[in-house]
Amino acid sequence: MENIQNLVSLIGETQQFFKQQAQKQVNIALTLRNWMFGFYIAEYELNGADRAEYGQRILKEIAERTKHIPGMSERNLYLFKSFHVSYPQILQSATAKLYLSGLQRLEILQSVTAKLTTSENSSLEIVSLVPTEKLQSETGKLQRDVDKLINQLSFTHIIELLKADGDVKRSFYEIEAIRNSWSVRELQRAMNSMLFERTGISSNKQVALEKLAKQEPLQLEEVFRNPYVLEFLELKEETEYSESDLEQAIIDHLQTFLLEMGKGFCFEARQKRITFDNTHYRIDLVFYHRILRCNVLIDLKLGEFTHADAGQMNVYLNYYNENEKHEGDNPPVGIILCASKNENLVKYATTGLSHQVLVNKYMINLPNENDLRKIIEIEQQRNELKVK
Repeated sequence: MENIQNLVSLIGETQQFFKQQAQKQVNIALTLRNWMFGFYIAEYELNGADRAEYGQRILKEIAERTKHIPGMSERNLYLFKSFHVSYPQILQSATAKLYLSGLQRLEILQSVTAKLTTSENSSLEIVSLVPTEKLQSETGKLQRDVDKLINQLSFTHIIELLKADGDVKRSFYEIEAIRNSWSVRELQRAMNSMLFERTGISSNKQVALEKLAKQEPLQLEEVFRNPYVLEFLELKEETEYSESDLEQAIIDHLQTFLLEMGKGFCFEARQKRITFDNTHYRIDLVFYHRILRCNVLIDLKLGEFTHADAGQMNVYLNYYNENEKHEGDNPPVGIILCASKNENLVKYATTGLSHQVLVNKYMINLPNENDLRKIIEIEQQRNELKVK
């Protein structure tokens, strides 16, 4: 009976594996199909002999004439074109060349290119279908791993990425979505909470992003975020709650909290006890950061930051540096998460400490975009002044 059950389990696992593989292939095919539709539309608008006849109604006209094809709404056609314009390098990927080789054999690309361009020398090489000026325009921009983009993200992910204003910001969300295997909902949350703006204080975001893409070591300010948005804890500001309630909510939503903290955080302990002369102290949360190769100690504060909080954290860091740090580790870092802070007090309380202590704010509700943008801009201006 046990052997039969093992066989049944194996069949079930194999079925699930191939189901996932089939879904993945469908997603890849859909993504490439939509890119090609966008390419056709863009080329028609550029070279179509009768394009002036339809003017601004081109997408509406196409949608009307392709009702028999699922998903060909006017809005989707606009997205397909935006996808092509934003990612002209898609055809450079090995995945696209492999998939679209079938179109070459069917001579679809050849016939469409012949109809949409005035050139009599249309090549069957897929790469040649991307205008040279488009390829040259990519020079100097961040190099994307388009194979990972196609294979690991769905077209629904790409729809969200197209909402990003700017190439560097879009690249940031691409890298994070791929590296962290974000669902579409997680990507939406990251973008809605302005994760790009909250990450790092570097004046050159592109340099920081290139380091992130190449797995190069990051600076502290390029890793930690400010403020942290913890709306997923579902705590209400008007309801009284304690620091233990806040800590428990974080533990209950640990996976989402780790995503909010950023890449490389590994949870180690809560209420970590350290003892001096039979007196016990407890550190709220302890993490290890794989990229920075150090422990990260977190102290949770409901109210405003006080100078005593910095002194207490420095004690914890001294203890960890002497007793918990392993060979190859860097000195530990402390984060005091508080509801509010006075910048001058933070400056005088943390300057000269033997360890790095960050005082960052948390928000249990996600404010509207304008309010959040103002908060981030103020934080960035303060940080830039510190750097100068």
